[in-house]
Amino acid sequence: MSEFSRISGVFFEPGKTFEDIGRRPSWLVPMLLMIAAGLAYYVSYGQHVGWERFLQRQMEISPKAAERMAQVPAEKRDSTIALQAKVTGISYYVGTVIGTPLIMVISSAILLGITAMMSAGLKFKQIFAITAYAGLPVILKHALSLVVMFLKKPDDFNLMNPLAFNPGAFMDPVSSSKFTYTIASALDLFAIWGIILTAIGLKAAAGKRLSMAGALTAVIIPWAVFVLFGASMASMFS
Repeated sequence: MSEFSRISGVFFEPGKTFEDIGRRPSWLVPMLLMIAAGLAYYVSYGQHVGWERFLQRQMEISPKAAERMAQVPAEKRDSTIALQAKVTGISYYVGTVIGTPLIMVISSAILLGITAMMSAGLKFKQIFAITAYAGLPVILKHALSLVVMFLKKPDDFNLMNPLAFNPGAFMDPVSSSKFTYTIASALDLFAIWGIILTAIGLKAAAGKRLSMAGALTAVIIPWAVFVLFGASMASMFS
C-alpha cells in the first residue's frame, strides 16, 4: 500500500491497513503529521487566545496555582505572568516535537512487554509503526479544535478539553472533583478511537497468535493505569 492509502485506510479499512503495516513497518510520515498538527494547534492558540489567558484559566481552576500567584508582589505580577506565559507556550511547542515520539517509544515498549507475555510474537518496530498510525485521529481532533477555537470567544475556549466528546466537557472544572474530572475527560471519543485502532493493529500484525480481546486488554490496561495516575496527580497538586 502507498503512504496515502495507509493513512486513509486507518480510517476506512483499519484491519487491511494494519496487516500491511505489520508486514512493512514504517512510522515517520504519521509521526510528522501528528507533530505538524499539534504545532498548528498550539501556535494558533498562542496567537488567537494567548497563553496569558491559559494561565489565568489555570488559576481559576486550581486554587494552589492562584495561591502561588497571590504570593508574588503586586508590582511584579504582570511581568511574572508574561514570563510564565512565554515559557508555557515554548514548553507546549517543544513538548509537541519531543513529546510525540517519546510517548510513542514508551507506549510501544510497554505494549511490547505485555504482548510478549501473551506470546504474540510482535517486534518493537511493528508495534511502534502501529502506535504511529493509530494516533492519526489526533490530527482530526486538532482540526476540529481549531474550528471551535475560532468560533468561540477566546475567554470561553478550553485548551485542555476543547471538544464536547467526553463527559468532562459537561462538568465544571472548578467545582468538580479533580480526580473525577480528569477521569471523565480521559473517556474521550478520540482516546477510545485510538485504543481500538491500536488493538486492531496488534491483532492484525500478530494474526492468530493474539485474539482481539487480548489485544484490547494489552492496550486498555496501561492506558487505565496512566489515567488513574494522572487523576491522582491532578487531585494532589490542584
